[in-house]
Amino acid sequence: MSFDAEEITYQADEPLANTITRMLPTLPATVIGSWSFPGWYAKFCADVKQHPEAFGSDDREEALRDAIRLAIDDQLRAGADIITDGEMQRVDFNLGFYDYLEGLKPLAPARRWGAPAHDQRSRYVCVAPIEAPRGLGLVEEYRRLRQYTAAPIKMPVPGPFTLAGCIQVGDVYRERHSVTEALLPMVNQEMKHLVDAGVDFIQLDEPSFACHPGQAEQFLDIIERTVAGVKAKVSMHMCFGNYRGRAVGWRSYAPLFPHLARAKVQQLALEFASREMAEIELLQKIPAPMEVAVGLVDVKNTWVEPPELLAQRLRQTLKYIEPERVHVTPDCGFSQTARFIAQRKLASMVEGVKLVRREIKA
Repeated sequence: MSFDAEEITYQADEPLANTITRMLPTLPATVIGSWSFPGWYAKFCADVKQHPEAFGSDDREEALRDAIRLAIDDQLRAGADIITDGEMQRVDFNLGFYDYLEGLKPLAPARRWGAPAHDQRSRYVCVAPIEAPRGLGLVEEYRRLRQYTAAPIKMPVPGPFTLAGCIQVGDVYRERHSVTEALLPMVNQEMKHLVDAGVDFIQLDEPSFACHPGQAEQFLDIIERTVAGVKAKVSMHMCFGNYRGRAVGWRSYAPLFPHLARAKVQQLALEFASREMAEIELLQKIPAPMEVAVGLVDVKNTWVEPPELLAQRLRQTLKYIEPERVHVTPDCGFSQTARFIAQRKLASMVEGVKLVRREIKA
């Protein structure tokens, strides 16, 4: 499928979808956001971090653009209907954004060795009120990606509560929700800038919501204000975390219902494959026209699910929600999956989707 670049611009008078969105097939297949770094690019990023003086700005830009083109190619070869830049321009799905925030001081990890856990991740402490005078860099990400493809694009954006998770409270902000309130207008403004740049599909990444089910009402208010005035289709991704192949929360969506049905977004992106499709029946509690991006591929498992199994999972999904309201995705991003496995998993997912599409048309 080819697209004219003139058709890509979001039209403010259209209801949440531009020409490309309307041209999508039934059961669109897409990634969540991140794609596996090629080995050479992972090595390059590590070298830049350790020896920044050894690389010029053109060296970094050339490597980045090459990595983006590979991510695009991998997704399109697998048959994805909507793509991302694979988050090649980021450090993890959210860590790179702290470089855009003023008022933060990086902290040394409390533990560098041993089995992986979140205490090994980057942490920051506020030394002054947080500001983002340069924005969060997402418009630049989108423009760089758009130079290389006219395919439908989804832009993942880190949510304010999840962003607040790596910022230690202290004298400036006494609790995590105070940090969230400081970040919320910055995320909202960045989303509006993305729409102005031509983006019509944004994914708000808030895995922390699923890991704190007891604060659902407060989260709904946060989400409503985060997306206020954003004239684009917004999906909210809520997995249970994926730190080096491990979940970081109690893996159940049940405590979040019926609250999630009132979220001011057009789509929920949820994790099911790693839980053997547990709680898939909850989809019947999501009111139309809200969509679901259903996670059918387990990114924490190196086994490549065969297309027929993925088709079976999709058929199970469609017992509880209409196909017109379903996108098909992996559980989470592929950043912590070997690239050759990610390629095979995505291709298998697309083949499974095609099996069900043919059944629907028959």
